[in-house]
Amino acid sequence: MRIRTRFNIALTVFFLLGFAVSVLVTYRVLLANAKDEVLRNAGMMMEAALAVRSYTIDEIKPHLDPMLDKVFLPQTVPAYSAVETFGRLQKKYPDFSYREATLNPTNPRDRSAEWETAIIKGFREGSSSEAIGERRTASGPSLYIARPIKITNPACLVCHSTPAAAPASLIAKYGDANGFGWQHNEIVGAQIIAIPTGLAEQNALNAFWSFTAVLGGLFVVLFITINIMLSRLVVEPIRRIAELSDEISRGNLDLPEFEESGADEIRHLHTAFNRMRRSIEKAIKVVQLQKDLLKKP
Repeated sequence: MRIRTRFNIALTVFFLLGFAVSVLVTYRVLLANAKDEVLRNAGMMMEAALAVRSYTIDEIKPHLDPMLDKVFLPQTVPAYSAVETFGRLQKKYPDFSYREATLNPTNPRDRSAEWETAIIKGFREGSSSEAIGERRTASGPSLYIARPIKITNPACLVCHSTPAAAPASLIAKYGDANGFGWQHNEIVGAQIIAIPTGLAEQNALNAFWSFTAVLGGLFVVLFITINIMLSRLVVEPIRRIAELSDEISRGNLDLPEFEESGADEIRHLHTAFNRMRRSIEKAIKVVQLQKDLLKKP
C-alpha cells in the first residue's frame, strides 16, 4: 500500500472521529442555547406580567375601588389586568400564552387545566418555587415557566374568603359558587408563561447545518492541501530517488546528481544518496582498473 493511501486513510479516520465529536457537541450546545434563549424570553414576560399586576394594584385599583359598591370592575383585579394585557399580545403571537391558572377561580376562564393543576399541586406540596418544563401542543413543542400564586396580601381575602364578605357586585357578576374559601398564605394557583420552542430550535438547526457545511468544506480544502504538500515534499522526491536507484542498479551512471534542497529530511536523503552514488562510481572504477591491470601481459 502506498504512503499516500495510508496517510489518506489515517487522515480520513481522524477527521471522521473529530467531525462526529464536533458535530455532536455543537448540536447539543446550540440546542441548549436555544432553550436558554426561550427561558430568558419567558422570564422577561413573567416579569412584565408582574409589572402589570403591580401597576394595577398601585395605580388602577385605588381609583376604581369606590365604584365596586355599584358594579364590579374586573380591571381592579391584578390577575385580570395581566391576562388581558397578554391577551392583546397573543393576537400577534398566537403561540405565546400567559395564564393565571387557579384551582378555584372566581372567573371560570382561569380554572386550571389538568397539567396546570399538577404544577399547582407541586407548589402546594412545597416541591419548588418555580417550575420549568416542556410540553407538546397543537402548534408544536412549547417551553413553560411557572411560579406559584400565593395569598400574601390579606386584602385579597375580601373577595375570596366567604360570599358574605365579598362585594355584592362581584356576587352579581360571578355568583357565589366559585372563588371562595381561600386562606392567607395559601397557594391557590400558578402564573404560567408558555413560549413555543420551534423557532428557536429551527434557528439552532440552521446554525448547526451551516457549521457542518463549513467544517466539511474546511476538511476538503485541508485534505487537498495536505495531499498536494505530501506529493511535492515527500512522495515525488522519494519517487525520483527510487527511479534513480533503479537506473544506477542497471549500470546507468550518467544521470545527474540530486540537488540537495527541500525539507531537512529530504535534503539529508539527497545528500546520502549522492554520497552513496559517488562511492559506487568509485568502486566501479576501482574494479574496472583492476580488470584492466589483469588484462595486461
